[in-house]
Amino acid sequence: MAVYRIAIGSPREASSPAAIRAAFAEFFSMLIFVFAGQGSGMAYGKLTMGGPATPSGLIIASLSHAFALMVAVSVGANISGGHVNPAVTFGAFVGGNITFLRSILYWFAQCLGSVVACILLNFATGGMEISAFSLSNGVSVWNALIFEIVMTFGLVYTVYATAVDPKKGNVGIIAPVAIGLIVGANILVGGVFDGASMNPAVSFGPALVSWTWTNHWVYWAGPFIGSATAAILYDNIFIGDDGHQPLSNSDF
Repeated sequence: MAVYRIAIGSPREASSPAAIRAAFAEFFSMLIFVFAGQGSGMAYGKLTMGGPATPSGLIIASLSHAFALMVAVSVGANISGGHVNPAVTFGAFVGGNITFLRSILYWFAQCLGSVVACILLNFATGGMEISAFSLSNGVSVWNALIFEIVMTFGLVYTVYATAVDPKKGNVGIIAPVAIGLIVGANILVGGVFDGASMNPAVSFGPALVSWTWTNHWVYWAGPFIGSATAAILYDNIFIGDDGHQPLSNSDF
C-alpha cells in the first residue's frame, strides 16, 4: 500500500541543491499560473466594468487557467515534477513519491509564488481589487467541500495516470495537456458554485493579499482530501508495490 512508502526525509535532502532548485521551479511555475489565471479574471472585469458574471466569463476563466497550467506544468516538469499545486504535492507524498520535508519546501514555494503573483497584479493594474475565492449564493460550505474533493480527485487521478504511473509510456508526453484540460473542464463545472480552486495555493494568494479568509478552510480541506483519495486508490489499484522504485531526489 502507498502508506507504507511514506517517508519523512532528512534535512540534508530538503536542503540539497536539487531540492532548492525544485522549490524555485515550483515558485516560478505558480507565479506564471496565478498571474495568468487571476489576471485574466481581472482583465475581464475591467472590460465589463465590473458587471455580473456571464457564461462567457466562465469560459474565459476555464481557458486561461487550462492554458496557463499546461505551460506551468511543462516548464517545471524536468526540475520539480511540475506539481504547481500543494494538493498534487500532497498526493505525491501520500503515494510515497516525495518525502514530507521536500513537500514542505514545495508548499512554501507554491504559496509564495501565488502571493507574489497577486501582489504584482495589484501593482500592475493600478490597484485593482484582488478577489479571493468565495461561495456563490445558495452554496453551503459542505456543497463547496464536495465540489473541491471531487474536482481535485479528478485532477490528481489524471496526474497519477499521465505523470506518476511507471507504466504511462508515451502518455507522459501529454501529461501537461491532460492536467490543464481537466482543470479547465472542472472550472466549467464548479466555477459558478465556489470558484473551482482545486489548488490551495491559488486560493491562498488572493486571500492573503485581500485579507479575506471567509470559508478559506474549504479550499485546503477539499483539495487535500480529494488528492489523498485519488493517490491511494490509483496507487493501490493500478500501480501496486511492484511498480515503485526507491525514492530519489529526482522523483516526482
